[in-house]
Amino acid sequence: MREDANPILDLRGVSKEFALQGQRIEALRDANLRVRPGEFVCLIGASGCGKSTLLRIVAGFEIVTRGQALMWGRPITGPGPERGMVFQDYGLFPWLTVRGNIGFGPSARGRPTQEVRETVDRFITLVGLQRFADAYPHQLSGGMKQRVAIARVLANDAEIVLMDEPFGALDAMTRERLQDELLEIWQRTRLTVLFVTHSIEEAIFLGDRIMVMSPGPGRIDSEFIVDLPRPRDVVAADFNDLRRELSLKLHSHHARKAA
Repeated sequence: MREDANPILDLRGVSKEFALQGQRIEALRDANLRVRPGEFVCLIGASGCGKSTLLRIVAGFEIVTRGQALMWGRPITGPGPERGMVFQDYGLFPWLTVRGNIGFGPSARGRPTQEVRETVDRFITLVGLQRFADAYPHQLSGGMKQRVAIARVLANDAEIVLMDEPFGALDAMTRERLQDELLEIWQRTRLTVLFVTHSIEEAIFLGDRIMVMSPGPGRIDSEFIVDLPRPRDVVAADFNDLRRELSLKLHSHHARKAA
């Protein structure tokens, strides 16, 4: 990833308002964000700061009220396979097997049967679910479901993966294992990842950069470069120095909001 690389994602002065019970609710105000190809960028901030709204705008599920949301310099006007979304609740089709879920996107786009089969096999292997290829979602653990959700996005030719607290509902051990697996997949594929989390530790463990959002109406308040070698040690002094710095920033937001 070059410092001068053209951004895959460019948000310029993005604002978003919603109508709720006759009132206008401002979720985002003048949010700016540039993400370069191959970066792993984490978004953190208090509940209600607009993290998920920003992610939904990038996904094309919401349209900006003001400003511009661009991918490769072109306006984002709706969903597209190049922007894959991974949700906390997995979003799998319960009537399809692991194989069927992963192959749904390529099949829907009219790819040849043999190409779909080869694509599915490749990504099932990538996420280590060969033994469960013919299982249905209800037969899988939470961690396995999330692996299927990630593989489904990758199989659909995503260039940027948008992850909205994907490990938030998992137990601590499963969460740590999937963090490691996600990093391995990212390092092998060099995808671009925009990852929303409430966890400071998770953001430091995963991210190249951490963008801190202010309380609503949300905007990008500050940026932290995570200049730590991988794999990262969560008990190392430099890791915990950055954790304290981020914690102080977030606590200052809470204090301003309560004032």
